[in-house]
Amino acid sequence: MEKHESKEKRFSWFWRWFLNNQVVTALLVVLLILLILLVFTKVSYLFQPIWQFFSVVGLPIVMAGILYYLMNPVVDYLEKKNVSRLVSIIGLFVLVVALIIWGIVVIIPKIQEQTISFANNFPQYIDTIDKKTQEILSNPLFEQFRPQLEDASDRIINSLGDIIKNVSSLTVKGLGSFVGAVATVVLAVITMPFILFYLLKDGKKLAPYVTNFLPTRLRKPTLKVLGEVNSQVSSYIRGQLTVAFAVAVMFIMGFSIIGLDYAVTLGITAGFLNLIPYLGSFLAMIPAVFLGIVGGPILLVKVLIVFVIEQTIEGRVVSPLVLGSQLDIHPVTILLVLLTSGKLFGIVGVILGIPVYAAAKVIITHLFEWYKDVSNLYHKEELVEKIEAEE
Repeated sequence: MEKHESKEKRFSWFWRWFLNNQVVTALLVVLLILLILLVFTKVSYLFQPIWQFFSVVGLPIVMAGILYYLMNPVVDYLEKKNVSRLVSIIGLFVLVVALIIWGIVVIIPKIQEQTISFANNFPQYIDTIDKKTQEILSNPLFEQFRPQLEDASDRIINSLGDIIKNVSSLTVKGLGSFVGAVATVVLAVITMPFILFYLLKDGKKLAPYVTNFLPTRLRKPTLKVLGEVNSQVSSYIRGQLTVAFAVAVMFIMGFSIIGLDYAVTLGITAGFLNLIPYLGSFLAMIPAVFLGIVGGPILLVKVLIVFVIEQTIEGRVVSPLVLGSQLDIHPVTILLVLLTSGKLFGIVGVILGIPVYAAAKVIITHLFEWYKDVSNLYHKEELVEKIEAEE
């Protein structure tokens, strides 16, 4: 009898200090995930056809998904006002086509004109900056720092020249890839409207249709998870595009007021770059600051003032109203996700990294809650004390 009790005590100790240990459990889960990934790497060739399929249909699906999240609230609103869903979709399609035609006729020629002008004037801008740098270095105040400053200036100018040469050579070498990319984009643009139409028309039926293939008891929690993922992604996409549009308008207005060249192109570029959280606006300011240096200290100060005003309005008014704290992701986490996704997937990873992370966070959170319920390894403190007292 005593031997049996001793065995039970040893097992009880083993349960409390090993099996019922969050660290050990986490390590076991990580080990299982790594083993699964190892197995997948050994049979990765089996998934190549699937990867090729998604590489073809992925771009039009992503484009259609983004437009779906923008247009679906309008369609739902009109449907509540007793407007046929089909009529609403067709009306929105006509409006989008009209906006695209307006952009082709008005905006694109302006951007093309300003881009060509900037490229033609770029060597002159470099010479101007070089002369101004030499004027600053000739000042007696910088006498003791002159060698270091001259060396830094030469390196910057040489780096700009190397970048131009590398871009030119890569453009020639990557002509075949460029043609392939253009063909992929053209195919995506052609197929995207059809995918978008059916998403807007029957998108609400997609989640229930998918869950019909699952066991009955899994359908309700799966629908709940899909609903939360959809809410997170839709809020982020609509919010980011709205903020990006506001940023583009503010920069265009600000640069036009101070008389900075290429205001429209710089503003639209800032809007696109703002799709990269935290970093986009700063990246967009690089060409504006460059032109401000060329234009002189007064223009540079004006450019910096525009930037400060834009950042203040965006950070204090636009982003809190549009985005709020819907994603509940720490800024450091966002930066880490951007760096990681950008390193792995390039510009596509930078743009889509945050919504993918938000969706994955929802799924992993629900999986962890389910695991806590079925494993009984995460008792509340009172329950743990009660179990230990009984033992």
